[in-house]
Amino acid sequence: MALPKRFLITECDVDTQVLINVAFACAGGLGGWVLNTLSRSIIRIEDRIAEMPMMYVAKDDYRRDIDDIKAMLSKIFDRLENKVDK
Repeated sequence: MALPKRFLITECDVDTQVLINVAFACAGGLGGWVLNTLSRSIIRIEDRIAEMPMMYVAKDDYRRDIDDIKAMLSKIFDRLENKVDK
């Protein structure tokens, strides 16, 4: 008993299937490369963000430190003025 014609695979169908498989493989490879590149970029950016507190000072911290330094200098100057007066 012979199979109906729709179940038979001809040479043209095999070539078409091979082309489709190659196209999907190329698209998958390209997609994988893009995802890999994006993930590496994200990791590099996260590393840079993690290093930022060591390289830069927040404006509020800077102002608070400057105020502390000014207060200490003011106390030093007051003590020096008191010593000169004696």
